[in-house]
Amino acid sequence: MQQTQKKIILANPRGFCAGVDRAIAIVEKALEKYGAPIYVRHEVVHNKYVVDDLKERGAIFIEDISDVPENSTLIYSAHGVPLSVRREAELKQLKMIFDATCPLVSKVHVELKNLHKNGYTIIMVGHKGHPEVEGTMGQVSGNIFLIETEADIISLPVKHDIDKIAVVTQTTLSVDETKTILDRLRATFTNLRLPKNEDICYATQNRQDAVKKMAQVCDIIIVIGSKNSSNSNRLKELAEKLNVKSYLVDFASEIESDWLKGIDCVGVTAGASAPEVLVNGVIKKLNEYGFTDTETLTTVEEHMIFALPSELR
Repeated sequence: MQQTQKKIILANPRGFCAGVDRAIAIVEKALEKYGAPIYVRHEVVHNKYVVDDLKERGAIFIEDISDVPENSTLIYSAHGVPLSVRREAELKQLKMIFDATCPLVSKVHVELKNLHKNGYTIIMVGHKGHPEVEGTMGQVSGNIFLIETEADIISLPVKHDIDKIAVVTQTTLSVDETKTILDRLRATFTNLRLPKNEDICYATQNRQDAVKKMAQVCDIIIVIGSKNSSNSNRLKELAEKLNVKSYLVDFASEIESDWLKGIDCVGVTAGASAPEVLVNGVIKKLNEYGFTDTETLTTVEEHMIFALPSELR
């Protein structure tokens, strides 16, 4: 009897998005131009491999601006920072400050500030404690409420017939779950103003769409990404909601042989902050387990590029 050939289905798009590409390039170019050390407020992107590599090259990741010496170069992470952090940094005698905030996160910041200026009460859908949420909510003072789930809507201290109420979202949420929450908000608040354009970014949407396609043909899905990466966690959760066992790994060495017992087809994708070198490592490891046929499943082509600050071009 002929044995079934074991197959890898590789998601496309996967891995780095334009915002992550830009953020990492800002740190790399700053190190080249100004030399080490370069201070970065929070992990520039949520990926262990990337952060460790930049640390080796002279990047120092800090949470508190007071830890940045005077006359240093400071970079804000791709997730964005609250206005209070910007003000504190501007009061210090720093050589240069570069903003690596993803332009799609900055777009939400602009939207939020305009709503606040026009007297809106704002609901943000996002994960408590995530740096993007802290950065976004920190653009305004007061009259903004965070919810994570549909259940949180009940306890919002806002009248249902309030005249001016709007919603914004974190850019890396589950597309389907967020739609459900927005539907419930619309049903609860009759005057709710939705974002002009979707706040969930193109890369998050595209990687989730690719997982939906892979889930139709794969026995398991391996997501390459760090445990603190929001968009990577959403990919794993999505696969499992579609009844496909999924594993989140930083490195190929974390793959266990037990995962692959009785499996003929493995789907492989990577979160928006995971570099392609890690994907190659996972493919090589799966090859060792007999998964030698690799096929790419393309759902959409991505061509987005974000410009670097003029001083670093």
